[in-house]
Amino acid sequence: MKATATRYRRLRDARATAALVSALGAALLLGGCGEATKLPPAADTGPRPQLVEPVKTLLPTVNIAPAVGWAQGQMPVPAAGLAVTPLATGLSHPRWVTVLPNGDVLVAESNAPPRPDEGKGIKGWAMKLVMGRAGAGVPSANRITLLRDADGDGVAETRSVLLENLNSPFGMVLVDDKLYVANTDAVIEFAYTPGMSRIDGPGRRLTELPAGTRNHHWTKSLIASPDGSKLYATVGSNSNIAENGLAEEEGRAAIWEIDRASGNKRLYATGLRNPNGMAWTADGVLWTVVNERDELGSDLVPDYLTSVRDGGFYGWPWSYYGGNVDTRVEPARPEMVTRALVPAYALGAHVAPLGLAAAGYGPLPAALGGAPAVIPAAPGAVQGMFVGLHGSWNRRPHAGYKVVYVPFSGAKPNGQPVDVLTGFVNAQGNAMGRPVGVAVDARGGLLVADDVGNAVWRVTAK
Repeated sequence: MKATATRYRRLRDARATAALVSALGAALLLGGCGEATKLPPAADTGPRPQLVEPVKTLLPTVNIAPAVGWAQGQMPVPAAGLAVTPLATGLSHPRWVTVLPNGDVLVAESNAPPRPDEGKGIKGWAMKLVMGRAGAGVPSANRITLLRDADGDGVAETRSVLLENLNSPFGMVLVDDKLYVANTDAVIEFAYTPGMSRIDGPGRRLTELPAGTRNHHWTKSLIASPDGSKLYATVGSNSNIAENGLAEEEGRAAIWEIDRASGNKRLYATGLRNPNGMAWTADGVLWTVVNERDELGSDLVPDYLTSVRDGGFYGWPWSYYGGNVDTRVEPARPEMVTRALVPAYALGAHVAPLGLAAAGYGPLPAALGGAPAVIPAAPGAVQGMFVGLHGSWNRRPHAGYKVVYVPFSGAKPNGQPVDVLTGFVNAQGNAMGRPVGVAVDARGGLLVADDVGNAVWRVTAK
């Protein structure tokens, strides 16, 4: 009888604990339910966004678009004058795309690695549930797939596994006869021959990247310098606002410059909460898109596109958009706030920009209001940037979930973003797809990796 009573008490206590966790999780999921954006449309975008006062709520605003995928025959919606076709479907959480000189397309099929120290506690548990509903809970395929459209009809008739058994790969870049892959914890170098469809062997570990058992922002993007001597790798922060301590942020919220010959590296720019895609302009300036901090309300803080200054500091975690102090961060560092650079261009609050691709002079930018394709331009000249906006979770109503084009004027972004590809969220508020990496292919089409729709879309001018 005593043993039975003990078992009953343990069962009762377990059920009570489960009920408490469920209740607190539900409270978090509904947190800030009365908080919503108050800014008029477009006020938080462009070169001079409107910044409001932070909104403090007991629990963060959580407003996800549950991932459902595309039904048969459904596709995203292109802007007027554009067309969209699937380059490939049936992929496994495609996150990033890279176009090789011969026209082959590499797709990183990837998701987060094991992170035992990430998301502990009730809030962490609830956020894992939220991210799972948003489509981020699938296992990582850990491979790079090669797509080949030899006949040029916009559909890849050949698909092969180029690399497998990787560690949450993301960024990829080819320099001469070497292919570099940014795993979540290191940059790996592989020998490459044009036209090959399979690479075997572990490759050479060129340099380590910050990772670990928390690894909050796990994606690492990669780009080569114009002369090919350097690589640049993005590393996001290990938290929202350094709430786990600054020791956890060592080498993070930054872009690293890596010497391709030796693997030696140095911090190139810091204070970038979660930088992702990168691109060069013709004047040799590096640009990136950055996911800013959460839990300051639906209108703060605008994510952004910015040029990256060697040695530049962009505020995180102590401030945002220059000298706007985040009072949640302790200890305060006013001397760091004074150093903080103002980003070049706001993309909107919580839109989650990931993909970035420079647009030269061609039919697609022309169809979006740019200069005609016939205008002669210097090699590498940039008329604008394509940005993949993965979509919000900490904002009401939803924002992002589309691909936009940011026009440039005089080597700087100017004007409002132009929609390129929309329709990723249906009338019921569910996400049929979520855009991530973007790249311009050999024939001027825009490729878009869709990690919820498990497809790579190709956008062209009609």
